[in-house]
Amino acid sequence: MAIRLVLKMGDPLLRQVAVPVARFDSELEALISDMDDTMRALAGAGLAAPQIGVGLRVVIFELQTNPRYPDVAPVPYTVLVNPVLTPLDDAEEEGWEGCLSVPGMRGLVPRLRRLRYQGFDRHGVPIDRTVEGFHARVVQHEVDHLNGILFPQRVRDLRNFGFEDALAGQMTPMPD
Repeated sequence: MAIRLVLKMGDPLLRQVAVPVARFDSELEALISDMDDTMRALAGAGLAAPQIGVGLRVVIFELQTNPRYPDVAPVPYTVLVNPVLTPLDDAEEEGWEGCLSVPGMRGLVPRLRRLRYQGFDRHGVPIDRTVEGFHARVVQHEVDHLNGILFPQRVRDLRNFGFEDALAGQMTPMPD
């Protein structure tokens, strides 16, 4: 439908907590279509509704072949509405992340290695998956947006946060 403007870090809308989706209707379908167009146009691995200025608990993600993430396992296209994340254990791993709302920057972010996520697809059909690795990382990153959190807030050591071109050669590939 349309490629939307992605809000950048500093915009107050990105700090707000999104509200649950109450209706699975044509308005939701139009939002998801715009999110999909925007994510693909910018070669993103995911996008949350707040990133385009819509304060609803909707995220999309997918990774097949993506030049921004050349070394990670594929993640199936998913529309996830009203997500709930459940840690499966305390194991974490650090990985380099970027974000369409923080363009040109990367940071080393700790995330849970394994988790279960639940929610609904675009039609209100329940989703219940157990995932690990990059798939788990993407889900956590996108759900953070729904809670007003951007990845730089999760970087533990700011020496591991900077512009992609300045960090070139310092970033290790993301694990599968």
